[in-house]
Amino acid sequence: MIIKALATGVSHLLLPLTLLAGATNFVPSAIAQQTQQTRLYNPIPLPPSNQVSDTLSERDIPTGDGGFARDYLVRFNQGDNIAIDLTSDHFDTIVTLMSPEGATLAENDDGPDGTTNSLLFTRINQTGNYIIRVRSFGETGGGAFVLRVTRLRPI
Repeated sequence: MIIKALATGVSHLLLPLTLLAGATNFVPSAIAQQTQQTRLYNPIPLPPSNQVSDTLSERDIPTGDGGFARDYLVRFNQGDNIAIDLTSDHFDTIVTLMSPEGATLAENDDGPDGTTNSLLFTRINQTGNYIIRVRSFGETGGGAFVLRVTRLRPI
């Protein structure tokens, strides 16, 4: 009788352990698949025209300074000379170029024309996917803007 009770108890124990073992094989792949599908950070690919008219709003990335930022993904090649032009009639613009590793390479607040628009010139030292960040100065808000990226060619 004791042996039968032990055997019954062990069989009850084996079933949950079997289910648990099967579940551990399932859970990591399910989490990985869900993580790939629901990434929180998704920079917007810059269109082939290298120009975008868009809007900066409170739905974008909080900067921590009371403002917001919008990121664009663009591929540059080593040796590219580029100009990044950011204009807006609605807010004081700042444009930032970030490396494939996420480091700030260059930034411009006010361009040489005396306005609050931004103009940045730089040379690319490494081929890769870069981030161009559009943001407003401080808490100046948002609104419509135009971002243009030009690859400069020697004459």
